[in-house]
Amino acid sequence: MASNSQTRIAATKAASEAAARERLRQALPATVDHLLQHQAGRIDENDVDAYVRLNWLEWHGGGLRLTITGRNVCAQMAPAPV
Repeated sequence: MASNSQTRIAATKAASEAAARERLRQALPATVDHLLQHQAGRIDENDVDAYVRLNWLEWHGGGLRLTITGRNVCAQMAPAPV
């Protein structure tokens, strides 16, 4: 059985990971713009690694591209049509 301190540590870690994921989600449209403008060098390396781990970006032929999952995340963030 997990102790209270282990439970608190796990909850804190989960909250931290959720916050990091949300920050990346909010930054994804700007990241895509950098990719479209061939300015991938402007994307933080740690963010690139995190996007790849999330399967939002992938390496392809020496470059980065948006995955289907990444496109879906972007689509979810787009304003709803009126």
